[in-house]
Amino acid sequence: MTISMYQASVPTLIRTLSNLATILEKGAAHAEAKKIDPSVFISSRLYPDMLALGRQVQIASDIARKGIARLAGLEAPPIEDNEATFAEFIVRLHTTIDYLKTFKADQIDGSEEKSIALPVRGDVMHFEGLPYLLGFVLPNVYFHVTTTYAILRHNGVELGKLDFLGKP
Repeated sequence: MTISMYQASVPTLIRTLSNLATILEKGAAHAEAKKIDPSVFISSRLYPDMLALGRQVQIASDIARKGIARLAGLEAPPIEDNEATFAEFIVRLHTTIDYLKTFKADQIDGSEEKSIALPVRGDVMHFEGLPYLLGFVLPNVYFHVTTTYAILRHNGVELGKLDFLGKP
């Protein structure tokens, strides 16, 4: 049995970003219950040289949206990085999820060997589709979602592994 590029990407990313939205909802509820200014969480980071929670969410959204668009040979619609509240970050995630839901399997399947040129900090990284998905897109989304989870957990939000994994 083989797995399609679509099945390995779009449903996985939708689930991961949906779980992230739920994690952010728990962060917002915790801030409200403990009377903590939500901006404290949004600007929190695990270490001074790491990006803050808000930027982690934006990057997870961008990589998922742009990654799938590249596999389909499209350009993803831009989303401005101007969120400042939990609610705005959650809307961003749902906007990304809605965009991912517009893709059909025939747009992504067969992209295993597609040439992907990825501009990164003044340079260009080159991939084939399958290594791009498995070695760049998915690990990067997981990294930024995990970091967001860790920032909130570090700040006292009651989260567990099932919040990250979601319900099957």
